[in-house]
Formats: sequence, structure tokens, C-alpha cells
Amino acid sequence: MVGFQFGIKDIIDILLVALIMYEMFRLLRRSGAVNLFWGILAFVIAWFLVTMVFQLELTGALFDRIISVGAIALIVIFQEEIRGFFYRVGARFTNWGHLGRRGAQAEQDVDQIVMACEHMSKNKTGALIVIANGSELKEYADTGEYIDAAISTGLIENIFFKNTPLHDGALIIVGHRLYAAACILPVSKQQNIPKQYGLRHRAALGLSEKNSDSIAIVVSEETGHISVAKEGKIRNVTRDELIQLLSGAMVDSSKDVRIFNFK
Repeated sequence: MVGFQFGIKDIIDILLVALIMYEMFRLLRRSGAVNLFWGILAFVIAWFLVTMVFQLELTGALFDRIISVGAIALIVIFQEEIRGFFYRVGARFTNWGHLGRRGAQAEQDVDQIVMACEHMSKNKTGALIVIANGSELKEYADTGEYIDAAISTGLIENIFFKNTPLHDGALIIVGHRLYAAACILPVSKQQNIPKQYGLRHRAALGLSEKNSDSIAIVVSEETGHISVAKEGKIRNVTRDELIQLLSGAMVDSSKDVRIFNFK
């Protein structure tokens, strides 16, 4: 510790490590393994103390071996999430020159989704629509039917029309496409969910608990109310609130949307 100097390179080093840890936190949060992040962080701190501060050579060598093997294990376990992360990084560079067009497309998509929700609300047609904000939700899309179609009010309403093959399940929207329909989502195990909420609401909550970036819209078959689930919370929304929320999500699917307080 004697003669320790702290310069501009050290500040840059710390900032880079902080950025890496933040992106790792977001990556694991999407996959529902946020507790793993805190475990990794605790191990890294312990490794730093052992090797850099106390300079315990034998223990430090053991920690080095664990880190080298653990890094490979994490890459294997989270290969889908890591691939999605690099895809989003590349998409940002690709889309910098198309912000105006993307904004116009997003506005059109929001109008189509909101109109569909309004029509289904008036007719009391049950629906569950997921906006995959920053993730393809492939593990859930695989449980349904891939459709890969442009977002349109008529198609959304047809999907959720009673007794049609695709009405029972969730519709997943990725980017500006109707990605998959009739998808099975995880059901929330919260004990304090209001009794008026049905299975669709529980599925919307379950997904928002496991994937905090996603936004789930529910149209109640019993009341016609439109609800939105985000970050493990759900509440009814007005038409203007739904437009505002979807606008933030559809313009840039790679950024966090924190418009409403769901707590």
C-alpha cells in the first residue's frame, strides 16, 4: 500500500469496470438471475481484497483459477443473453441514421396497438400483449406460433377473437413486428394479487417479474379494463397513459422505459 498513486488512468479503469458491471447487472436482470449478479460481485470484491490488498498468493492463485473457469461457465449458461446484448449494441450503431423514420414507424405502431386495445376493451375481448423491450423473449415465443407480421389493428383483434386458434395465450411484439402468438408465459406466484385479476393478469405479472424490461398489456374479458404490468407491478391505465408508455417503448426498444411509478 506504500507509494500507492491514483491518476487519470485509474479513474478511467474504475469507470470501465463500473460500466461492465452495470451491463452485466442488466443482462442478468433480464434473465431473472439478478441474485447471481450479487454473488459474482461479492466474489470479485473478495478476489480484489485477497490479491490486491492483502496479497495472499496461494488464496489469490485459487481465486484466479475459479474466475477463469467461472467466466467460461457463465458464457455457456448465458450465451443467448450475451448474443442478444451484442445484437443490441450493433443495432444502436446501425440505427443512428434512421431515427426519424423509426420515430414515425413507432408512432404508427402505437396507434395500431392502442386502437386494437380500445376496440377489444369495448367488446370485452380478453387479450394479453407483450412488448419485448430489449429482448426477443425467445424462450416464450417458442411455446407459441411465429407469425412475423406487420403491426395492425385488424390482425391483433383477429388473433384475440374468441375461439380462434391463436386467441388463448400472449402476443409478443419485437421491434416493429408481431413476433409470435399463443405464447405461454410464467404465472406470478404473488399472494396479494387482487381477486378481480384473472390468469392473463397473473401471466403478465409473472413475465414482468422475470423480465423487467418487458411491458405486458392486459385487456380484461370480464371488465374491459386495460392494465399494464411492468417490473412486477400492475395497474389500470387510461388511453393517454397507454399511448405515452408505448411511445417510450416502441421508439427505442433498447432503452429502459420508466414513465410510470408502478410501486
